[in-house]
Amino acid sequence: MLNPIIHELFQKYRLLTKEVNNVLKKHDLFAAQWSVIYCIDLHTEMTLTQIWKYLNVEAPTITRTVNRLEEMGWLVTREGKDRREKIVRLSEEAIQKLPHIKETIIQFESDCLNRLTLEEENQLILLLRKIDGKEVLVRDK
Repeated sequence: MLNPIIHELFQKYRLLTKEVNNVLKKHDLFAAQWSVIYCIDLHTEMTLTQIWKYLNVEAPTITRTVNRLEEMGWLVTREGKDRREKIVRLSEEAIQKLPHIKETIIQFESDCLNRLTLEEENQLILLLRKIDGKEVLVRDK
């Protein structure tokens, strides 16, 4: 018998991506773009390689997304130690817009998770991170 867990994860992933795209429309962003912005905000500066490894996305996809975000004024890039390495950071404009976007995302997360207790949220984080062996960090409200 097939285990429904992976199917449920894929279904929820698709639903969440669709819904986050809807809420990010007002910021002229998509979920994939927000993922890149969020990860750079977390780490201040990252190479393209670090971004695609962190997000588990193919390198060409990240390159296209970063290039588009740079064209849109969200990101600034510079050469790294050699010309092949590109280092990415948020632009000043992005830093100014970020608090408003974070408010949008926080509201979205709250709406999505409002039926879970804090204990259930932490259990879900624990279980999801246990699947791929990542470090477990719990939240407090």
